[in-house]
Amino acid sequence: MTVLLKLLRLVRPFTWWMILAIITGFATIGSSIGLLMTAAWLLSKAALHPSFHELQIAIVGVRFFGIARGALRYIERLVAHSTTFRLLSNIRVWFYASLEPLAPARLQQYKSADLLQRIVGDIDALENLYARVIAPPATAMMISGLLWVLLGYFSWEISLTVLLFHGAAALVIPLISGMLNRGSALQLSRTKAHQQAATIDYVQGMAELQLFGQIERHLETMRAQKQQELNIQRKQALVQRAHEPLIGLCMNAAVITVLWKLGPLVTSGAIESIWTAVIVVGIMASFEAFLPLPDALQHLETDREAGKRIFDIIDTEPAVTTPPHPLEFPSDHSISFSNVTFCYPGSATPALRNISFDARHGEKTAIVGPSGSGKSTITSLLLRFYNTTEGSITIGGTGLQQMDPDIVRRNISIVSQKTYLFAETIRQNLLLGNPQANDQQLANALQQAGIGAFARKLDQWAGQHGMQLSGGERQRIAIARTILQQAPLIMLDEATASLDTITEKKVMEQMISLTHNKTLLVITHKLQAMEQFDRIIVLDRGTIVEEGSHSDLLQQKGIYSSMWKLQHETVIPDIL
Repeated sequence: MTVLLKLLRLVRPFTWWMILAIITGFATIGSSIGLLMTAAWLLSKAALHPSFHELQIAIVGVRFFGIARGALRYIERLVAHSTTFRLLSNIRVWFYASLEPLAPARLQQYKSADLLQRIVGDIDALENLYARVIAPPATAMMISGLLWVLLGYFSWEISLTVLLFHGAAALVIPLISGMLNRGSALQLSRTKAHQQAATIDYVQGMAELQLFGQIERHLETMRAQKQQELNIQRKQALVQRAHEPLIGLCMNAAVITVLWKLGPLVTSGAIESIWTAVIVVGIMASFEAFLPLPDALQHLETDREAGKRIFDIIDTEPAVTTPPHPLEFPSDHSISFSNVTFCYPGSATPALRNISFDARHGEKTAIVGPSGSGKSTITSLLLRFYNTTEGSITIGGTGLQQMDPDIVRRNISIVSQKTYLFAETIRQNLLLGNPQANDQQLANALQQAGIGAFARKLDQWAGQHGMQLSGGERQRIAIARTILQQAPLIMLDEATASLDTITEKKVMEQMISLTHNKTLLVITHKLQAMEQFDRIIVLDRGTIVEEGSHSDLLQQKGIYSSMWKLQHETVIPDIL
């Protein structure tokens, strides 16, 4: 029930649109009832050969209701679709706005395919929230009230009888349908999520599947998932196809019961016989409003499950929040870690343990260490993807948590090991760094990144995830994008990992020269151009074990010295 209340709060801004659509829907079915009842009276009366004057009002009524029915149906569909699209648009904007503060910390536990299913499939499912869940019961209640009033004019017993059969069509049949389809919406949603994950794995991992001869096995898994989806949909369709006959059976039972009650009333003269056909036809027409109700309960379950999956994400507390009164990003770009300890959510082992270091404004600082030592965690903390578990981080003396995370990220430019390029042209990927950059600025940035020839390929498609380019080319485009951003603080997180040793050294030297007046923080396990850094910090198992200049660390003959020798000294075995 909590999920449904949350969903209803989402549609609250469109209350008046929904009321208008419900009124037009009621007026449409009311016109159908009016048309059939008026036509039934006209035919019954005409059979008695009255004067034409007595039939004029009924003739006008038939024309009026006939025209009104078509016009109102058009208006009802127009308003209903407009309301649905407005609602869906509002939900999408709300979802993306709510999702953005959660990235990336709170979204790492979800598979990309599962997120895609929630973003696309589950939100699409909510388009039925108004048109097939809210509107049909409201319209049916109003039609039932209309028949209560109309038939009550003739006999309260007939009116009560019809109301009871309306209740059966509105409650009993949908409840039976809901019991038969219970849990199918959840099963279908999970099956689609698994199917989407398998499809993405198939497309992105096709080379590996071919390499290990697992294509057919993976396809068999996908076929089994598709068959499971079809079985669930077949079950839902089987129940759904029974709705209209059951509503028709309920309508026929209502007509027979009313005719049985009308007999004595017509015989006694309490009701003129001419009204018999009018009453029966009106009752038959009223059940049009109850046809969508069994489906409404099924869509309600689907919407509830979709809403639950959406709110499972949205209700998550963000890892970082913007303070009520954020401070400006300081002009001094010195970085200071003070007794920082950090544990990733769900992990009992700290990734960083009580580390403290300073990177002064304009200095070039390298953080090195073996894989798993906690180097990239420093990047995540500086970009405010997470908050520290203990200790504090400051930039220019201002606490990082006192600043707006978006402002922090705009002033810190980063090149990471996993460069993401969008399925756009090289130009569009570069313009992420500076949307106002002209072709000359793009060419200069590419030249500085060591791929000046790409200035002639700006409109070349980069491919999905940039797969039209080599790993080194993707990294250099990321470096060019960083140069275009012109942020005062630059971070390279294993940025040259995909480059060969010679190119890596050249790019590193170039980045150092390009950032001569900026604070540069380089995180790497490959020791290139280390002699050009002002300070080198050595991490091991989440703690700082060494710190100093390149020459000082070599003299200490510790971890740094061992890493340097392994990467730079060639050992020639003795030949006996």
